[in-house]
Amino acid sequence: MFTVLLLAVLMGLFLLMGWRHTNAHGHLPPGPRPLPFLGNLLQIGRQGFIKSFLKIREQYGDVFTVYLGPRPVVMLCGTETIREALVDQADAFSGRGKISVVEPVTKEYGMIFANGERWKILRRFSLITLRNFGMGKQSVEERIQEEAQCLMEELRNTKGTLQDPTFFFHFSTANIICSIVFGKRFSYQDPEFLQLMNVFLEIFNLLSSFPSQVFELYSHILKYFPGTHRQIYKNLQAIVDFIRRHVEKHRETLDCTAPRDFIDAYLIRMEKEKSDPSTEFHQQNLLIGVLSLFFAGTETTSTTLRYGFLILLKYPHITERVYKEIDQVIGSHRAPALSDRVNMPYTDAVIHEIQRFVDLIPLSLPHSVTKDTHFRGYLIPKGTEVYPILSSAHNDPHSFEKPETFNPDHFLDANGKFKKCDAFMPFSIGKRICLGESIARTELFLFFTTILQNFTLDTNKAPEDIDLTPTENSVTKVPPSYKISFLPRQTDGVAHQLTACLPVSPPWRLSNRPQQPTQRDDGEDGGSKTS
Repeated sequence: MFTVLLLAVLMGLFLLMGWRHTNAHGHLPPGPRPLPFLGNLLQIGRQGFIKSFLKIREQYGDVFTVYLGPRPVVMLCGTETIREALVDQADAFSGRGKISVVEPVTKEYGMIFANGERWKILRRFSLITLRNFGMGKQSVEERIQEEAQCLMEELRNTKGTLQDPTFFFHFSTANIICSIVFGKRFSYQDPEFLQLMNVFLEIFNLLSSFPSQVFELYSHILKYFPGTHRQIYKNLQAIVDFIRRHVEKHRETLDCTAPRDFIDAYLIRMEKEKSDPSTEFHQQNLLIGVLSLFFAGTETTSTTLRYGFLILLKYPHITERVYKEIDQVIGSHRAPALSDRVNMPYTDAVIHEIQRFVDLIPLSLPHSVTKDTHFRGYLIPKGTEVYPILSSAHNDPHSFEKPETFNPDHFLDANGKFKKCDAFMPFSIGKRICLGESIARTELFLFFTTILQNFTLDTNKAPEDIDLTPTENSVTKVPPSYKISFLPRQTDGVAHQLTACLPVSPPWRLSNRPQQPTQRDDGEDGGSKTS
């Protein structure tokens, strides 16, 4: 016991010395005084990160420091503060902080978790390649339209019975990114892919759990003990193994003159740079890069759909207005197209309000400063982690009249036209803005409108009894489970029935001609597009 006590005292003194060194090097924003080793654990507790940070904000303002265990993290709150950091000082705040629970697998590989030159090189390559394979173009819209019809077929097969919609939304959104990354879609009855979707869902739920929050504070110690972090590691490795098998199949059938998908394009680049010992185009960056695209392109969009349809069940008067707009603009004899969005301001506003209200990733992914950075009178030392609290923007009373309520009017002007809002940033903003933002926005519009064009929604609860409170609310939000029935709609006595699902879409094939970025030559989005 004496030895343990001595070690604890020495560790506490060591961490206290480190804390003093950090403050001597910089001038961090104020915040609650941390305890040695424990940091600000007492200010966080079981209420979770978001509620704790917003409560601390009431005392210290929009910029403050919280110690997550031994390490200081600067918190940014409010629309103006976040935009000032991530857009006005985009380079300085473009680093990626660590997510301890996934770090043993990602290890700063891939474009999402990388930093420095690795991140710049991989992001530029990914942007160009994704555009080549349809991102932001009509080809990816057509792919989403095809997948929407496959989803319609699956929903029709339920024959109006109550269903948990999780499975349907996971498969449909996953198949979009699979078309781009793997060059194929998977059947909704594929047992291997169904198991993979279950693994994705479990990871998302575990990331949002209280034990994962505690692990984020004390990963350097807790990593040696059992916990949710070990299940997350196991699940992530299962996905990496799935990707590795498909990479090997691609390598065996690769035609360098006609890349079929993202993996082919990467393998061709690997071959070109195999003699360069410092190249970033190697197997590990490929595996973690595809994992990042796969996870980001599946879980967030499918969860937004799942949460969104629960909201539509809660507010049937809003759903009726969307039905009316769909019937007026699209009708029942053709599939929705992205070009319809400009003529459907109310539907567009509803989808934006779902994203704002759901606030799916309230903390954003952690950033870090790439150099000693002056910000609002403080000096933030290089490498310090920064959390832009997106929830504080999505619930900004200066931008949204009643942020605690679901109200599509937040995105409509006095004439009923759609209006943009600087506080809307579900894909983040700045240089770390979500790589697949345009795909996700297209998916949300086409999946929502296609389902509502074809089906009437029903459930086993009265609207007033539907609870929208998330079951978990930390790094990500998990919607409550619910059952929904999809009843075929009829217009003028005719049931809606459009194009049949194609079993497998033919893969895109491109020439091996080098492509140039269509935007800035650093591969970035410009940092200001948020909606």
